[in-house]
Amino acid sequence: MNAESVLNIFKEITAIPRESGHEQAMTSYLQSFAANRGLQCKADKVGNVLITKEASKGKENVPTLVLQAHQDMVCEKNANFDFDFSKQPIPYVIEDGWMIAKETTLGADDGIGIASCLALLDSDLQLGKLECLFTISEETTMVGAEKLEAGFFTGKTLINLDSEDEGEMFVGCAGGKESHVSYTFEHEPLRKGYKTIKIQISGGIGGHSGDDINKGRMNALKQLVRFLYTELQWDFQLIAIEGGNKHNAICREAYAIIAVPEDEVSEMLEDVKAFNAIISSEFSTSDPDVKASAAQIPDVKEEPISEGDAAAIIATLLSIPHGIEAMSMDIPGLVQTSTNMAAVHTKGNELIVLCSHRSSVESELSAIAEKLEAVCFLGGFDIEHKWGYPGWKPNLNSPILEVCVQSYRKLFGTDPKVKAIHAGLECGMFLRKYPDLDMVSFGPTLRGVHAPGEKLDLESLDKFVRHLEDVVVNFE
Repeated sequence: MNAESVLNIFKEITAIPRESGHEQAMTSYLQSFAANRGLQCKADKVGNVLITKEASKGKENVPTLVLQAHQDMVCEKNANFDFDFSKQPIPYVIEDGWMIAKETTLGADDGIGIASCLALLDSDLQLGKLECLFTISEETTMVGAEKLEAGFFTGKTLINLDSEDEGEMFVGCAGGKESHVSYTFEHEPLRKGYKTIKIQISGGIGGHSGDDINKGRMNALKQLVRFLYTELQWDFQLIAIEGGNKHNAICREAYAIIAVPEDEVSEMLEDVKAFNAIISSEFSTSDPDVKASAAQIPDVKEEPISEGDAAAIIATLLSIPHGIEAMSMDIPGLVQTSTNMAAVHTKGNELIVLCSHRSSVESELSAIAEKLEAVCFLGGFDIEHKWGYPGWKPNLNSPILEVCVQSYRKLFGTDPKVKAIHAGLECGMFLRKYPDLDMVSFGPTLRGVHAPGEKLDLESLDKFVRHLEDVVVNFE
């Protein structure tokens, strides 16, 4: 096993469709992989897969070790890039020591975790019994971890391979909750002499709504409604607002369609140009390519939203919280609580808003959801809280953590950082079914996950693979 063998398997995985909720091809690939090597394999009712490799001769008394990764990936692409994740292999390049998908997500989250497990299963290393668990739909509902049957695996020690910073060992994560917000509005006729304009905010880096929420990156929707709110004094009609997609991604691109009097079209275009200068300056460090643009377009078939409803929508969207709510007082630099206004869409006579919240403190997770409820109450919006998942309380006395730290120190002459992560991991779900499970999470360095431009640091992959191999070989 080495970085090359892991990377070769991952390259195969990039050609397999595996968007959350559509992992059937990935499940089949895992089953075929096991069958071709004579390994035990089983799948449960929801699609989780467990591949088991029995202990090597002389290693029969080593405790069973569970390695875990998730089958699905976040499928995001740039709006102007023609690509179908269900049919096409992910296009990537190897450049300056990185494996990069420039126009789409790469799926190294968590395809590289899958590839690492498979490379171990395919190796001739002398190992104790391995159980490799591959769950489904981690990126959306964590239904795989939630529906995992007690006793599906037998090991008491688990290594989660879904972390994104080499040299860091994670022993805790935030819990999360998703909220769906809606507003039913009335239409009004397009006013005589009005012309239609499309206003766009684009060029944002976006990223993971947990790992990247502290990086100050632009939320395109928040900036769009910020601009529209400043224009409420003018006599425009709102027709549509669209932006965002996945609940766990920071919105990179958004647009609104409005109508203004014909003699005010030029003035509105100038206002957008001025706003472009504002956000280009404000986000010059975090999002250097951010841009506000506008152009007159042919009239659309949709009727405008009524004046009163449009004002309520714009004001409420501007008021919905987004970003960091609290930092941890116990772990320096750890975001404790955050919220993400992820997506807004208009359909028929309904506006739909998707928000997600994270916290390592259960009471604060409830509090941020209640804060959103209050904003919705004031704006006349409806709200429904959907699925949630528990956090993973850090255990700094974890035996497997100590094994991993000692291995890292031996290999690289330095101690890894031991941390908790603001992203959601399935480990909290596993503890519900396996309350005595000892766990740690680590992985190679990934950047830009959940957004186009996602990339894998190949140097860190080599260190990660060496570390994982050493831990597994010497586990006892």
